Amino acid sequence: MSDGKIKVMVVDDSAVIRGFLSRYLKEDDMIDVVCSAYNGIVALKNMDRYDLDVIILDIEMPEMDGMTALPLILEKDKNVQVIIASTLTQRNADITLKALQIGAAECLAKPTSAELNTSDNFKRDLIEKTKALGLYSNRKKGIKLNPVISDKKPDSNKIIINDGEVKLRLEKYRGHIDAIAIGSSTGGPQALTNVITNLKCHKITQPIFITQHMPATFTKILAANLQKVSDIECKEAEHDEIVRGGVIYIAPGDYHMLIEKDGLNKKIVLNQEAPENFCRPSVDPMLRSLNSAYGNKILMVMLTGMGHDGLDETTKLAGIDANIIAQNRETSVVWGMPGAIAVKGLCNKILPLDEIATNIISYAKR
Repeated sequence: MSDGKIKVMVVDDSAVIRGFLSRYLKEDDMIDVVCSAYNGIVALKNMDRYDLDVIILDIEMPEMDGMTALPLILEKDKNVQVIIASTLTQRNADITLKALQIGAAECLAKPTSAELNTSDNFKRDLIEKTKALGLYSNRKKGIKLNPVISDKKPDSNKIIINDGEVKLRLEKYRGHIDAIAIGSSTGGPQALTNVITNLKCHKITQPIFITQHMPATFTKILAANLQKVSDIECKEAEHDEIVRGGVIYIAPGDYHMLIEKDGLNKKIVLNQEAPENFCRPSVDPMLRSLNSAYGNKILMVMLTGMGHDGLDETTKLAGIDANIIAQNRETSVVWGMPGAIAVKGLCNKILPLDEIATNIISYAKR
């Protein structure tokens, strides 16, 4: 019987880091840190004693590291959600992306011990991602927890519980699509891999612009992985580069990605202006620029993600009859970003993940 709290285990070989993470998480009344562990062996033993919802897992630990422990954790409990917390190095970013491919739900760039006391963004991300994934874990178990539900637009990127009635918008623009935009966050790397892999061999001629909430370093490796699975040119976007059809552009971590007219061409513009919806990169600036550059000749796809990033500018795209697809609740890890636009009646289609690539192809071939 659930007591209405999300049960968490923190796994890290540093006692200092375990202490900080546990203290941060305990500040939220909805989270209960029930145990901790200094390596994968102890973590697996703890799983025999506790019914866990979320595990915060370090990569580098003695005796059994995070990558060795991860498949054993997922084999032991198919419902538990794992957040990989690693220091931001090229090697750790590569390992983290591999962890996401084999079943981890989310990643966090872990501050150093010296930075922990001053890292408000990390603290907020840790708490909100833990809550979002905890709710997902409980949903998989058939348990419905009851966080505060609001039908008002939130003033932060906190969890939205989108339980409102979904209403589809009539498709009015049936002409040629010049660009495809995708927004995603929690659960996004796995969802993007599914979608982009299934575009393979279909020779999409439009540019595809993706904003995935990820730290710097991670996005370059994500782009390389997507190219590997799809054989489609996929790259981390560069400032001032000319947009080419058939190329997938990923917004770099810590930069907003905009697309602007440049004579007869379009070009990428990157900036480090203030985060929007607590995110940089953020989906809203990308969509705002695409609206200006392409008008309603874009296809917008919103995949799984926490919060409401993209809601404002998707509303404007719907207002000019652009075509909009959202991933459905059943296949989303967190139905925040897609749910926010679905319950506002902005979508022409709300689809399971496995049907999204087919629909992108259909729109692209018109």
